[in-house]
Amino acid sequence: MARSNRKIVPESRQMINQMKYEIAAEFGLPVATGTGLAGSVDTEFAGELGAYGSGGSGAVWKYMTSRENGSVGGEITKRLVAEAQKQLLL
Repeated sequence: MARSNRKIVPESRQMINQMKYEIAAEFGLPVATGTGLAGSVDTEFAGELGAYGSGGSGAVWKYMTSRENGSVGGEITKRLVAEAQKQLLL
């Protein structure tokens, strides 16, 4: 069976991308390697970093380990599920 990474809500791409950078900054991961902004970055600036990292090939993320990238993806999923559960309980 072919796997599709098609977004159900295409407009969510920007929000997910920003969340990715915020979480990476919270974990102390070098979210902007290659732009001169490596190292631990305050989450206040994570939205601005998304503009640097979203330049196509994902060059920022290719220098990180699978474990680091997976931890960011897992945290995104955890937060999205928690938010959906909170919405259902309202």
